Parts: sequence; structure tokens; C-alpha cells
Amino acid sequence: MTLSARLLPTLLFSAVGTVVLGAIAWSVFASSGLPTGPVELVFDKAACASCGMHVGEPRFAAQVITTDGRCHAFDDVGCLFEFLRRDPRPVHAAYVRHLHEARWLALAEAGFVDVRPSPMGFDLGAVDAGTSGAIDAATARRRCEQRLGAEAPR
Repeated sequence: MTLSARLLPTLLFSAVGTVVLGAIAWSVFASSGLPTGPVELVFDKAACASCGMHVGEPRFAAQVITTDGRCHAFDDVGCLFEFLRRDPRPVHAAYVRHLHEARWLALAEAGFVDVRPSPMGFDLGAVDAGTSGAIDAATARRRCEQRLGAEAPR
């Protein structure tokens, strides 16, 4: 057997192995990216990252995805605002569940209306920004933070 006849299978095996390893590495890298939208929560199973209660009422649910890729679920928008106030991790995205429809809204695109009761008593429900009578997210955050300031820390 000549040298080239013995070397050819080794070179082919190495080339195929390199391609396979490259494909595996690319798929791992591509799948480890940050979500491009809200993460679907398992209601009645997910725990609130702020108060520890289960997230059982979808119409009040919220979530924050931090830049480390973790999704933090909340049972009330006030718990989301409390998390943002006390947790220093950079935020990739924040979403709130629409009060009347089974869909998520980006926090920046949400308005908030009074609704009683909400799971933790912040009494706000998310609707589309610009809905008549709705306050914007910044005003809702200040309102929740004022309430939190009047309570003992959790």
C-alpha cells in the first residue's frame, strides 16, 4: 500500500470529524442565545421571583429575562417592579401578560389600568399602551414603588 492510500482515509476521517464538530459547536452556540420574545410560563407551577408565590393567574403574570439568559417569573406587575428595583443584573427584556387577551406585551409597549384585586395587591393590569384610562409603565412603576416604600421589605 502506498503512503497516499494509507493517508487518504485518515484525512477524510479528520475532515468529516471537523465538519461534525463544527456543526455541533455552531448549534450549541446558536441555541444559547437570548430569547427573542417572551418565554412561555407554566402557570400554577412557576414561582414568583420576588415574593415566592406561584404564578397562578395568567392575566397578572410578568417576566424579566436577564442578559445571563434566565427568565424570572412574577405573579403581579408590582413584583416585577420590585425585582427591577433590587436586582442589579442587566435586563435583556421584560414582558407583562395582557389583562384581557392571552398574549404578552413588551413592558415598554404596555399601559396599565386599575383592577382589583390582583395577586399581590398592586391592583394593576396590563393593556396596550394608549388604551383609554391607562397609565404608562413608568407611572405604574412609580406607583408600585411608592406602595413598596410604605411596607416593610419582603
